[in-house]
Amino acid sequence: MSVKQVSVFLENKSGQLAHVCAVLAENGMNLRALSIADTKEYGILRVIVPDAEGALEVLRSAGYTCKITPVLAVEIDDRPGGMAHALQVLSVAGISVDYAYAFISHKAGCAHMILRVSDMEETVKALEGANIRTLEMDALSE
Repeated sequence: MSVKQVSVFLENKSGQLAHVCAVLAENGMNLRALSIADTKEYGILRVIVPDAEGALEVLRSAGYTCKITPVLAVEIDDRPGGMAHALQVLSVAGISVDYAYAFISHKAGCAHMILRVSDMEETVKALEGANIRTLEMDALSE
């Protein structure tokens, strides 16, 4: 039930993000989600694209160090407290969230959250027990 995320290690200097996005665009890769975390010297760009293996190949060919990481995509209510509710469910279940990022959906009233968690199976059980839907890649395009 996981989605493949491509993590790209970037030098923290001007133009790096633009170049990665250009490489993906030139190869027909449409971004579904993007997050970047940085330190003074480097950044980790995390992207969700429909073809993670293809993105990995073109980015490596362009000289980037990158890898695929399984993450969960979750549908949450697009309202104040929608994300808080999902995270509270995980907290009560004792599940640690390594990182998360969210974005709006094309579907009215819904948003999506990407989660990297300590235990994928337990996370899916906890979320489904609270009637929170986990998503496959195709659903992120809806």
